[in-house]
Amino acid sequence: ARGFAADGASWMHIVDLDGAKEGRPVQEKLVGEIARASGLRVEVGGGVRTADDVRRLLAAGAERVVVGTKAIEDWKWFESLLADGEFHQRIVLAIDAKDGVVATRGWTQSSGRLATDVAATVSAMPVAALLYTDVAHDGMLDGPNVKATAALARAGKVPVIASGGVGRIEHVQSLVGLGIWGVVIGRSLYEGRVNLREAIQIGSVDSL
Repeated sequence: ARGFAADGASWMHIVDLDGAKEGRPVQEKLVGEIARASGLRVEVGGGVRTADDVRRLLAAGAERVVVGTKAIEDWKWFESLLADGEFHQRIVLAIDAKDGVVATRGWTQSSGRLATDVAATVSAMPVAALLYTDVAHDGMLDGPNVKATAALARAGKVPVIASGGVGRIEHVQSLVGLGIWGVVIGRSLYEGRVNLREAIQIGSVDSL
């Protein structure tokens, strides 16, 4: 994390895989330690199911909390979460889509809702951003789904963070022109396929 900060990043995207498995955040302490040690603003998701989960992560040091499955499957809960002023602009809605339809529960189930419809619905809500992942491209390093990402950005009036498929610097360039807020760079960064400094210079892409 300190290395990312030294390279010019200001945000770090963290997935609590243990939390996703357990159905509740598990790594709150580690999230706080990363934020304090690096000075990065941290966005974290994984296993968030209750308002108390969100509060604990924010209290631990997270700047923003990502919610996905729970929000899509229980929309009234999501609306009530955002009705609480303490969470305004602190929640990121994860939209994982397959063939344009939002998937839940680790991409194993289809919600039946179009990703663009969800984006349009949240436009009037105080969410910080939409985290969009095309599940067919995630971890494949074969390039993001630029067309679908652009459609989502047009459908909503909320900052969009693109995730999935970034395998080389040209993929970052293809997303910068869409006017989205940020790009999650994961595997390709750790494998040395993408240089973080270069990615930031290309389009002020400072989200990981």
